[in-house]
Amino acid sequence: MEEIKIINPHQDKRWDDFVATHPCGWIVHTSGWKKVIEQTFPHIKGHHLALIDTETNEIKAGLPIYEIRSWLTGNRLVSIPFATLSDPLVSTRQQSDALLQSAIALQERLGFSYIEIRTLGLNQLINSSFRSNKDYKNHYLELAVGPEEIWKHIRYKSIRYLINKANKNKLALKVASGEGDFQSFYQLYAATRMRLGLPAQPDLFFKAIYDVFTPSGNVVILLALSGEKIIAGHLLFKFNGRVSVEAVGEDAGSRHLYANQFLYWEGIKSACAEGHKIFDFGRTSVYNTTLIDFKKHWGTKDAYIYTLFYDKGREVMGASTRETSLPYSIMRFMCQKTPGALQPILSRFCYRHLG
Repeated sequence: MEEIKIINPHQDKRWDDFVATHPCGWIVHTSGWKKVIEQTFPHIKGHHLALIDTETNEIKAGLPIYEIRSWLTGNRLVSIPFATLSDPLVSTRQQSDALLQSAIALQERLGFSYIEIRTLGLNQLINSSFRSNKDYKNHYLELAVGPEEIWKHIRYKSIRYLINKANKNKLALKVASGEGDFQSFYQLYAATRMRLGLPAQPDLFFKAIYDVFTPSGNVVILLALSGEKIIAGHLLFKFNGRVSVEAVGEDAGSRHLYANQFLYWEGIKSACAEGHKIFDFGRTSVYNTTLIDFKKHWGTKDAYIYTLFYDKGREVMGASTRETSLPYSIMRFMCQKTPGALQPILSRFCYRHLG
């Protein structure tokens, strides 16, 4: 017999053990992510639904789902806030249905507008009560073939040539350590987001990720140096055989040194050396054709990331593609018009309503 319970993953060791062994387990499913989210965003609270075998006391399936309270984008349940990959941890349709019914019951009890679930490969397990879109793609490399074979399939003129130039420019690789390196990365990341007209995640969020996950080796920041100057950085997640580039920053005045391409290639090589199976280039909107082309030039495969909504067919504001939603469009406009000195305030406001 099986039953669903809401468990506290900080107090129940079974949860992280279960995540680590599930094929879809990812860093955002862990108790550490709950700590990061709730420490950084007071308006978000996590509920970890666990399907438990009452005879063996084992967790058989799970669904972390977070309540987000916002007057702008609506009160909702999301699995999982600020996550690129966040598949429900299920193996069968029966498990999926049971957990989703519990999520719906929680939504109704809270009186929230809708449920949002993001899934890379398990959309077929989501029941017909949920509508979906596939407006994001995931680009990735399979690493089993090794770096030499991967190199052969990278586009020469747009990528390999630039990596060779970066090496001729004598860029150096450094793994971030300490507060100074972290702040250098964050400043590059925030400046890059501002140039793109996008809000930057608050520094407290990245600092919490760095503090919680670097001791275990699940998060690293790779930095590119020209001489003594840090000119680019990549924040990487490493978990369950997958390495994912989650955030990037690059000095605008040093782009001619091709540090971004240099860091991607160094990340791929280190992921191969460490025995990981997948190198993940992250989520990309299908509307961002420039970024899609860049990732394709690395010889990547791609798959749709499905965003699934339960809102009883009402299609409430916010329960739509983020890229085309009204709140997102307003935030993009504000980012493009706000002076640099006020960007941190704007970022905190934006991420008070996103997730």
